[in-house]
Amino acid sequence: MLPMTTNNSALLATAASIAASAVLIRTLASDLLPSSAEEYFSEKIAYMLESLSSDLIITIEEFDGAITNHMYKAAESYLATKLNKSTRRIRINKQEEDSDNFEVKIDHGQEIVDLFEGIKFRWRFSSKNSKPSIQTYNHRHMKPNTMETKFLELKFNKKHKDTALKSYMPFVLSQAKTIKAGIKTLKLYTNDQYSWESVNFHHPSTFETMALDVELKKEVMQDLARFVKRKEYYKRVGKAWKRGYLLYGPPGTGKSSLVAAMANFLRFDIYDLELTELKSNSELRSLLAKVANRSILLVEDIDCSVNFESRENKKQSQNQEESVTESDDGKVTLSGLLNFVDGLWSSCGGERIIVFTTNYKDKLDPALLRPGRMDMHIHMSYCTPTGFRVLVSNYHALDDHQLFGEIEGLIKEVDITPAEVAEEMMKTDDADVALQGLLKVLKERKNKTAGEPKGDETEEDENKDH
Repeated sequence: MLPMTTNNSALLATAASIAASAVLIRTLASDLLPSSAEEYFSEKIAYMLESLSSDLIITIEEFDGAITNHMYKAAESYLATKLNKSTRRIRINKQEEDSDNFEVKIDHGQEIVDLFEGIKFRWRFSSKNSKPSIQTYNHRHMKPNTMETKFLELKFNKKHKDTALKSYMPFVLSQAKTIKAGIKTLKLYTNDQYSWESVNFHHPSTFETMALDVELKKEVMQDLARFVKRKEYYKRVGKAWKRGYLLYGPPGTGKSSLVAAMANFLRFDIYDLELTELKSNSELRSLLAKVANRSILLVEDIDCSVNFESRENKKQSQNQEESVTESDDGKVTLSGLLNFVDGLWSSCGGERIIVFTTNYKDKLDPALLRPGRMDMHIHMSYCTPTGFRVLVSNYHALDDHQLFGEIEGLIKEVDITPAEVAEEMMKTDDADVALQGLLKVLKERKNKTAGEPKGDETEEDENKDH
């Protein structure tokens, strides 16, 4: 045993001497050599030190190019449950003032030691600054922006590589999925050029509270439920796992509330895309590639977004060569959006809902509306008798009243939005007073409509509606 101990001591002494020499050389190189030569020698020294180590390091970056790395997200969720005595710093986020819930994350530079099947796995959170793949500029100072690249380092003994890749990593993914399903708080994302920022999303709208026609509500819910179960079907028929919905109708008919109800029904995050923040199709592609799976991509009032109005309407005010689908690096175009919604880029990710909303469907280019892009068109109409009863039940817990018959008769004759009905219901806690107020509004609107000349709307009304 003694010779073996002597040999081990000699080996350790040699390794320590080499390491000390490497550190000395690196220090001298930093003081005496040009930066290029210093970088070269630093890489060689780092390689030499790594070759002496028995450890293997796996790097997991937050993004794989422009695509979200789901392994990073899974590890981040899993490790937040693995705080131990080696953890020195954590971060706590609390977005709702009245809530007792908060989010725990491991701070950058911290290590987490996890024991799996008797093997120690050491995780480290790190970050570095880098230039974005798309050159964007801070308009205030006109300097190139930089991006923070976050990544995780997983270190373990080389002999456990197979266990790490075939057992441990799938275990982390499985545990993260379970954790997310149990405690998931929905997120609402909004964009700032090429990045997304989020807040917790607690919108109370559900299909039960929506003032929609009963059959339409049932149809939408069944369509959503069928979509999330058809992963293998989409794969078999060779289509990207996504579905598009166009919500159209007058303002105040509940389009945004329906999106919230869809998110709550599916437990999907919402990515609210503000196209006016983007300067080019390249920025659009980079941003959309970072949309996570199991999410809703929302573009509200698409008829008001950049150059997305119908090409037939556009030709009336522009020359033929200024086509809306023309490629232009200086702006976001219709073709740029369509290439992501229905082109090759649509296969980057899966289980996504795409929702466009508009007040004026006839203004949209038909290219946006065809099946495969907007698969289901949902007309958000004025309030119906059924919708009225849902709203009265929501606001006053009332299922019947002597005024219901008269009010429902007027609702069939007069255009009034669910938002306007809801406003009347909210004015007082007295159901009788609220219903009397709604009845008065409906009678006034009917009398006004009866007094207007038949035919086209007046120019004043058209301007007010727009």
